[in-house]
Amino acid sequence: MIKDKTLIFIPTYNEKENVVKICKEILDLELDLDILFIDDNSPDGTGVIIDELAKKYPNVKVLHRPQKLGIGSAHLDGINWAYEKRYKTLITMDCDFSHSPKYIPEILKESEHYEIVVGSRYLLKKSLEEWSIFRKLLARIGHFLTKRLLRMDYDATNALRLYQIDKIPQHVFKIANSRGYSFFFQSLYVLHLNGLSIKEIPINLPSRTYGHSKMSFKEIMRSVKLLVYIYLVTLTKKEKFKVCEPFNIHSDNSVKKDKQGWDEYWEYQKKSIGAIIYGVIAAFYRRFIIKPSLNYFIKKYFPRGAKLLHADCGSGQVDINIHSYVSITALDISTKALNIYKKVNKDCCKLIHGSILDIPFNDEVFDGIYNLGVMEHFTEEEIKKILSEFHRVLKSGGRIILFWPPEFGLSVIFFKTAKFILEKIFRKMNVKFHPDEITKLRSKKHIKNLITKTNFFLIECYFGIRDLFTHYVIVAEKRG
Repeated sequence: MIKDKTLIFIPTYNEKENVVKICKEILDLELDLDILFIDDNSPDGTGVIIDELAKKYPNVKVLHRPQKLGIGSAHLDGINWAYEKRYKTLITMDCDFSHSPKYIPEILKESEHYEIVVGSRYLLKKSLEEWSIFRKLLARIGHFLTKRLLRMDYDATNALRLYQIDKIPQHVFKIANSRGYSFFFQSLYVLHLNGLSIKEIPINLPSRTYGHSKMSFKEIMRSVKLLVYIYLVTLTKKEKFKVCEPFNIHSDNSVKKDKQGWDEYWEYQKKSIGAIIYGVIAAFYRRFIIKPSLNYFIKKYFPRGAKLLHADCGSGQVDINIHSYVSITALDISTKALNIYKKVNKDCCKLIHGSILDIPFNDEVFDGIYNLGVMEHFTEEEIKKILSEFHRVLKSGGRIILFWPPEFGLSVIFFKTAKFILEKIFRKMNVKFHPDEITKLRSKKHIKNLITKTNFFLIECYFGIRDLFTHYVIVAEKRG
């Protein structure tokens, strides 16, 4: 049962001069709330002081961590603790009186209409008046970058916040995984991107009452690096930051096993340089080149409302526009791919976990089938079986559209060159951009031979500028 109660979370490290005073000022508000201090084994004895406060006040809670693990890490632990104890509302603030407890009632009042409330240093002209020139400059640069790169007008680096955690899915914060100061803009960006309502209130930010700023130059550079990374990922695969319920497998079909390593391919946190390069290029290519080309061929060969199977659907970035034109069932052997597809296309398409070698549908179900850059990963014997399965589940006169790279395709040449450079010049070992491409097309004769053997009639075989000479686009129709 959710507690109809507020938790104030305050991380501490060397705050012995401030903890007693800030605790007293919060308690003097006489609100129905609890206070949680998380201390990172402060060498100045802060941990001992907050233990005494917890003994004196029953609504003061304390967690001790073994060492200094980062401000973002502390906030994640505090947030997870609040979820675990089932609080309704969480307020986070600093211990150094940068955030005065006097703002707590105002923040709580605004939370009646918003899921997140943020204290902003930029709504009042003189809010940073007591700060040094260096700290003002640092804050202004950070605000400028988050506004321009993340397109958020909020004060994204301030820690004074309220979260209505009974209305925010906990896994939102699993996406924001930064352990340092960059947690603040990363978490707010994820919340903003997922459509949660955010309100700012103006605050004055005095210079620290005691102590010194704990943000190092190394931490600043780490934050800038993450900010640029978030910007680049947003351009190519924004769905990484989207939250949705995970795709659930409703089947006991033991045949559905990923033998080619597609789950690893679609894993977001990729470590190798090859995977990072490929991921950025592939996402750009899918969204800005393949998608328009696919839209063209789908609308050329299928009427509005046609029932189509996207066989081995992958991330689904290419389906964003056409699911309003045709009815799509998305099939993939990788559950990770289906999870990404669900994020990208929300609930616009039906998702099925299965193999294109053994499609889990009855005969003559679909008006059409399409896939993109899939067939080359199979042997010719497997391709015949796949095409036979396509033939089986298609209605009479149904069509297939296959995007299939040839040996001389531009993408094949590009990645061969990239692999050579990374391995021979940069000495990277065994660079692999994707599962092996076993059967790349050699000629139109090769295409016709593969297609006609499975009772399809070849309608069109296109290779040209529409997708920058990377694929043969093969259109064929079911016969007999």
